[in-house]
Order: sequence, then C-alpha cells, then structure tokens
Amino acid sequence: MPYTYKYPRPAVTADAVILKRKNNGRVEVLLIERKPPPFQGMYALPGGFLDMEETLEECVVRETMEETRLEGISFHQVAAFSAPDRDPRHRTVTVAFYGWADAEQSPKAGSDAKSLRWFPVDHLPELAFDHDLIIKKALERALEK
Repeated sequence: MPYTYKYPRPAVTADAVILKRKNNGRVEVLLIERKPPPFQGMYALPGGFLDMEETLEECVVRETMEETRLEGISFHQVAAFSAPDRDPRHRTVTVAFYGWADAEQSPKAGSDAKSLRWFPVDHLPELAFDHDLIIKKALERALEK
C-alpha cells in the first residue's frame, strides 16, 4: 500500500506550446478552445494532468495526441510554472514544452478541445490560466536556437 501524506500536495500537468513557421516567416501557435470549466470557451495550450505511471515527456505527447490528434512532434522542456493561483481548481504545477509542427500536419480537435486554431504569436486572444506567460517563455527558448 502506498504511503499517504497527511498534508495536501499539488497536481502536476504538462502543457504543449506547438509552433509552426509559415512561408512568410511568421510564427504561429496552436491553441485549443476549452470545453470544460474552468475557462470554458477560452483558448489555452493543449495539456493536462500527469498520470501516475508516465513521465512528463510521455504526458505532453499523450495530451497533444488526445487534444489535437498531432503526432511525431519533438518536444523540448521550457520551464516549470508554479504560481500558487495559476489554476482556480487547486494547486497545480505545470511543466511546459515546446515543439515545431510540420506545415503539412492537420490538427483536429479531440477530448477537452471544443475547437482549435493557429494564431500568430504576436496576435493572441485572451488565454486561460497563465498560458500567455508560458508562450512568451517558450518563444524565447524556441527562437534562440
């Protein structure tokens, strides 16, 4: 039987910043329109909760597949985001990853995504959680390479 602590512990998630470079050189990011609360109807990064038997790297690949139907993206870790109030449901720490999609890949909304859409990184809608900060940090990392 696993040991159970008497004090609360945070949940862990993985978020995916999926980028695409257009022919004109502009960079776009793939966002999902959230189906469930919180932030129902707002745009957010694909992502979700870590399962007990998987790594963060496996989690980001699984969540990307479940929410966008995209496969084969090589993800790179950006940073952990742990502001105490970043998720209104409970204490959640996320580890963000970025990856580049191929121009010919066609994402399709799945599971928690009502719809999805590519947005120019310099013209984003209002985002759920702290995803604006995550995208900013991911772009710094992705464009420095």
